[in-house]
Amino acid sequence: MINVLITGSQGQLGQALTQRLQDYQVAGQRVNLLALDRDGLDITDRAQVLNCVTEFAPQIIINAAAYTAVDKAESEVELAEAVNVKASQYLAEAATLVGAVLLHVSTDYVFSGDSEQAYIETDMPAPQSIYGVTKLAGEKLIAAHCDKHIILRTAWVFGEAGNNFVKTMLRLAQTRDTLGIVADQFGGPTYAGDIADALIRIMEQVSTEQVNHWGVYHFSGLPYVSWYEFADTIFKQAHQQGLLAQCPALNALTTAQYPTSAKRPANSRLDCSKIAQTFAIQPSDWQQALQELQAYQSK
Repeated sequence: MINVLITGSQGQLGQALTQRLQDYQVAGQRVNLLALDRDGLDITDRAQVLNCVTEFAPQIIINAAAYTAVDKAESEVELAEAVNVKASQYLAEAATLVGAVLLHVSTDYVFSGDSEQAYIETDMPAPQSIYGVTKLAGEKLIAAHCDKHIILRTAWVFGEAGNNFVKTMLRLAQTRDTLGIVADQFGGPTYAGDIADALIRIMEQVSTEQVNHWGVYHFSGLPYVSWYEFADTIFKQAHQQGLLAQCPALNALTTAQYPTSAKRPANSRLDCSKIAQTFAIQPSDWQQALQELQAYQSK
């Protein structure tokens, strides 16, 4: 039996992980899953984290919890720091205490977004928002406090659960004939279910092999698109699937025309070559994930 602890179990990634790991086996060993949300474990409380991890003794900890309200983080700095920074350290310390592997999810926001190329793992981080600053600080603390760690940076996450761009677009399309969508920010939309599958594949390999490929990996979707192109694809799929009688007319906006509290990276493209070479994990097929949009309206 292999004990697996998931934090953030009610988030869009946490739910995808929890669903997949029910009655799951790794190399013939049944997964004993402990999936906790904020009510089950306050990861910002060091004593709670250490007590929980010591008692459960997981071989794998998957931290799917994060403060992800990008704009609110600009004014809720202490809360963002508590969840993204302090909690990361506590989980890393706890993992080391029991000899567990820590799998942690991070973000493209650790980069400035000014590069002309897709970012690789060794590119210099330069976050432009409180959210990005706190996520980078969390990465550094994990690396400092837990040798056996994998940090998975991802971008533009969407899924059937939680709040995300796909669900927002489908909701707005019910009442709007015209929508303005930012067209000068580019990235790789990433299906939460594919992130869950990637983490499980990594978990399987680190559990059954002598893996020492610890560190940072990028995982997101292909092809790269703008938010405008992403929205256009969502609406066309919804129309084809009979969920929309008519697609809204789209107006292309610049970032300057759509001001937000937090600065968004103009380039969120992540190069996923390293994870493919190391773990044989391919980029998220986000277009395939839009084939059943009814599921995004039911939650």
